[in-house]
Amino acid sequence: MPESTNQPEPERSRSAVRSLLRLWPYVKPISHRLFGSAGVAVVASCLALLIPLVLKWIVDGPVAHRDPSGVWLGGGLVLLLGLLEAGLFGVRRWLVARPMAGLEATMRADLYHRLQRLPVSFHDRWGSGQLLSRATNDLQILRMFLTFPMVFLAVNTATIVAGFGILFVQQWSLGLILLVPVVPLVILCSYFEARYQVASRTAQDQVGDLTTLVEESVLGIRIIKAFGRHRSQAEAFHRQSRELRGTELRKARLLADLWMVIVGLPDVALGAALVLGVVQVADGGLSAGTLVAFLSTALALRWPVESLGWLLSFSNEAATAADRVFEVLDTEVPPETGKGTSTGTGTGTGTAEEGRPADGIRFSAVRFRYPDAPEGTPDLLTGIDLHIRSGETVALVGATGSGKTSLTSLIPRLYEPTGGRITLDGTDAALLTRSTLRSLVATAFEEPTLFSAGVRENVLMGAPGADEADLLRALEIAQCDFVHKLPQGVDTQVGEQGLSLSGGQRQRLALARAVVGRPRFLVLDDPLSALDVHTEALVEAALRQVLSTTTALVVAHRPSTVMLADRVALLSEGRITAVGTHQELLTSSAAYRRLMSGQDGSTPAAPDRPQFEGSSTR
Repeated sequence: MPESTNQPEPERSRSAVRSLLRLWPYVKPISHRLFGSAGVAVVASCLALLIPLVLKWIVDGPVAHRDPSGVWLGGGLVLLLGLLEAGLFGVRRWLVARPMAGLEATMRADLYHRLQRLPVSFHDRWGSGQLLSRATNDLQILRMFLTFPMVFLAVNTATIVAGFGILFVQQWSLGLILLVPVVPLVILCSYFEARYQVASRTAQDQVGDLTTLVEESVLGIRIIKAFGRHRSQAEAFHRQSRELRGTELRKARLLADLWMVIVGLPDVALGAALVLGVVQVADGGLSAGTLVAFLSTALALRWPVESLGWLLSFSNEAATAADRVFEVLDTEVPPETGKGTSTGTGTGTGTAEEGRPADGIRFSAVRFRYPDAPEGTPDLLTGIDLHIRSGETVALVGATGSGKTSLTSLIPRLYEPTGGRITLDGTDAALLTRSTLRSLVATAFEEPTLFSAGVRENVLMGAPGADEADLLRALEIAQCDFVHKLPQGVDTQVGEQGLSLSGGQRQRLALARAVVGRPRFLVLDDPLSALDVHTEALVEAALRQVLSTTTALVVAHRPSTVMLADRVALLSEGRITAVGTHQELLTSSAAYRRLMSGQDGSTPAAPDRPQFEGSSTR
C-alpha cells in the first residue's frame, strides 16, 4: 500500500495572505456580520484599556486622599467596564456563529459538487483520504480561522495601537522602551512563519495519507483478517502515525520557539520600563497612579501581543488548508462536449435523431492511453474499429489486461479517447453533453458498487424517473427475488458498499440498476461473474429479452456469456483482430479457441494500464 498519494506536489513558496484572500467570494455575503463582529470586539478591547485609566484615578485620587467612597465608585466602574466587555464579546460570537457554519457548508457543497464533476482520471490520481481530509478537517480549520483568528488579528492589532497610544500619552519615555522589541520581533516572526508553513503543509498532507490508510483498512477488513495481515497493516499505520507525530512535534517546537521570543522580549522591555518608572516615582517625576496605569495598560497588552504567535501559526494552517481546498476547486472540469455543440439525439428509450438512421455504436480508429501514464508509454488501444449494429449484442473478449474494461469506459466518456471517435446512432459521442450521453447509455461494472442506502435507492439510481413497476421489472430480470425476503423488502438498507449482501447479490442489484431505465445502449462488463450456475442461467434467460430491445456491448470471459451475443469481437494487442459469431471464430481464429478453452496464456496482451508507481490495472 503506498504511503503517499500521487496528487501534484504543491508549491511550497506562497503568500499566506494571497491564499486567504481567495476566500473572499465566500466571505463577501456575510462580510457585514464579520466586520460587525470585529468592530464589536475592538470596542470591547478598548473598554478593557479604560480600566487602567480608572485605576490611575483611584490611586491618585481616592486612595491618595483616603476617600473610601471614591474607591467604591472606582471599583463599581471597573466592574461595569468588565461586564460590558464580556457582553460585547458574547455579541461578537452571536454575530458570526451561524454565518460561519453556513460558509463552511457552502464550501463543502462546492467541493463535493466539483468532485462529482471531475473526471475519473482525477480520482485515479488522488487518494480518497486526501479528498476526505480536505472536505472535513481543512474546511473546519478555515471556519475556525474566519470565526476567531482572522477577527482577532485585526482586533489585537487595533488594541496594540490604541494601547501604545495610551502608554505614550501617560509617559512617552517608558513607551519608547516597550517599542524596542518590535523590530526584532517582526524579523524573528517572519523567519518562524516561513518554516512553520512548510511543516503545516506536510502535516496536513500526512493527515490525508493516514485517513486513506484507515479508510482502506476498514473497507478491506475482510481481506486483512482472511490473510492475517493485521500486523503489517498495524505497522503501516504506526509508521505513518509516527511520521505525523514527528511533524506535529516539529510544529510544536517551532511554535514554542516563537512563543518564547514573543513573550520573552516584551517582558524584558516591561521589566526595564518598571525599573525606570519606579526611579521616576522616587524622584517625584512621575505619580504613583500614572505608573500603576502604565503598568496595567502594558499588562493588558500582553495577551494581544502574546497571542500573535498563535494567531500567526493558525493563519498559516488556514492558508495551507485554503491551498489544499482550492487545489481541488481549481482543477479544470473537462467541457461537456469535446468538439462543439450537440444537435441532440433524444434521451432514455428514444430512437435515433429524426432523419438519421439507427446506426448503433461505431468505433472508428479509436486510440486510448491513460492521462497519467508516463511520457513515452505506448497507447493501450492502438486503433479500434468496431461496428455494433442497432439492436445487436456484441460480446467483447480478450486476454486479461488486453483493455476490455478500458474500451467500455470510453462509451459513457468516463475517459476520453486519445484519438478517433465513437458514434451513437451516427452522432459523435463527444458532441453530446455528458448528461445526455449517460441518459442514453447504462453500464454495469464487473465490480458492483452499492451505496449505504436501500435497495430501492440503489436500483433507481439507474433511472431516477422510473416507477414501482420499472423497479420490480428490473429486479425480476436480474433475478433479485432475495430482496423481498429482506427485513424491509426493497427499503432495506444494504450497508456500506453493500457488504451485508453476497457478491452475487450485489452483482445482480448492479445489473438491475443498469436495465431499470430501459436504456438505448447497454454496456455490461462481465455482469455474471459472481453468479452460481443455476442463477446465471436464469439471469441469462431474462437478459436475452432485454438485449433484444437494445444495442449492447458485453465484456465476456465465459462461453455462457458469449452465447448471449449475436457476434463476438476479439481484442488483442490494442486492436479488434477478429469479429464473427461464436461458431465462426471457433473455426477461423486459433487465438479465440485458446481463449475459450482457457489456454490464453500464449495470447500476447498489452497491459491494460501501464504499470508504474501509484497506478492500478483495470
